[in-house]
Amino acid sequence: MQTQQLALLIANLAGTFVFALSGALAATRRQLDLFGVLVLAFAAANSGGIARDVLIGAVPPVAISDWRYLAAAVAAGIITFRWSHLIERMQHPVRMFDAAGLALFTVTGAHKALAFGLHPVMAALLGMLTGIGGGIARDLLLADVPMVLRADLYAVAALVGAAVLVLGTLLGLPTVATMSAGAAACFTLRMLAVKRGWHLPIAGRRGAAVGDNTPRR
Repeated sequence: MQTQQLALLIANLAGTFVFALSGALAATRRQLDLFGVLVLAFAAANSGGIARDVLIGAVPPVAISDWRYLAAAVAAGIITFRWSHLIERMQHPVRMFDAAGLALFTVTGAHKALAFGLHPVMAALLGMLTGIGGGIARDLLLADVPMVLRADLYAVAALVGAAVLVLGTLLGLPTVATMSAGAAACFTLRMLAVKRGWHLPIAGRRGAAVGDNTPRR
């Protein structure tokens, strides 16, 4: 059990680091100073988990009580601030790891919500919130429409992954199996959406549908 918890912690910190990279990179593109880059890095990496923990009463949130989450975010922010030009060249690897982080945070968020006795539907929604909350905070701080509301099946992929975990738990399947299946579903759907340009119908466009590659205005 301790080995499993250690592996989960390492994976969570890795996901935190990658999400922090995305927040710091967005900040450098807007030419923020070092403090702004670090704020965006932490917000992108930890806002979803903090929001979930506050909503279910798991306080203080682990992102605040465990210094390692802050350290991972700060390290990613400093690296991006110093070598942003190198990070820009790693868009495809970063997208892949971002999808992996989204998948992991989604299923662990949903699992934690279920452990606190939430209704399965709400647990799935909180799992999605854990995965997408950081991106929402990052974009709002930059005065942008959150990417999760307009990107290629980002939030939907998180919701699917959380739903798979919740359904598996309700059926009494092993935790490791349900978490693996949920993470795989989220990761696969997200990467397929990125590769093939899948998205939901967009407001103001007639006939828009998943897979519609008509150029956006």
